[in-house]
Amino acid sequence: MSLKLVIGNKNYSSWSMRPWLAMRATHIAFEEIFIPLYTGQNDKNRILVFARSGKVPILIDGETTVWDSLAIIEYLAERFPDARLWPENRAERAHARSISAEMHSGFLSLRSECGMNLHRPVGAIKLSEDARADITRVQEIWTDCRARYGKRGPFLFGAFGAADAMFAPVVHRFRTYAIAVSLEVKTYMETMMALPAFGEWSEAGLAETLLIEKLENV
Repeated sequence: MSLKLVIGNKNYSSWSMRPWLAMRATHIAFEEIFIPLYTGQNDKNRILVFARSGKVPILIDGETTVWDSLAIIEYLAERFPDARLWPENRAERAHARSISAEMHSGFLSLRSECGMNLHRPVGAIKLSEDARADITRVQEIWTDCRARYGKRGPFLFGAFGAADAMFAPVVHRFRTYAIAVSLEVKTYMETMMALPAFGEWSEAGLAETLLIEKLENV
């Protein structure tokens, strides 16, 4: 039985992007189930059919249902060890999990002030001190990873992995809101944007015509 991944709008849904990218980039086959967000009560009811959390993304593997982006990625790492979503070395794996969890639970100001919207014209906005601190911290994380593991490959831990998937929407945010970044960070962003799976998601998001008013006013 094939895996099913329930996702929201590719233009807006950063949480959906994370496990989708992790699967597509590592060639884990799945069926995509798209439920447009914020179209009325029916979309919530459609999500509730798959998981009582009422939120996307949701992974369905036969009788097993997993919700929440990071939980899905952890499940995939166990289910498909050959995908090598986490580093093999225990200390490096702990590092990758730590920064992924930090992304999962933190950077609230950056998220709220720079919502993911692929349709938005590129341009800077005035940011709060907290959002600027978030941006500094993200750059610090990426720069540190590239300094430690850059000799192995162009991603955070050399080869593409879960940590890259967790930070992928931030690449879009930095680009869309014209965030000033270091040369090292710019190089990493270019690596991510050149990833075929990243491009596939981006092209599909740009092709969407459904606009969500509450997310267009960010």
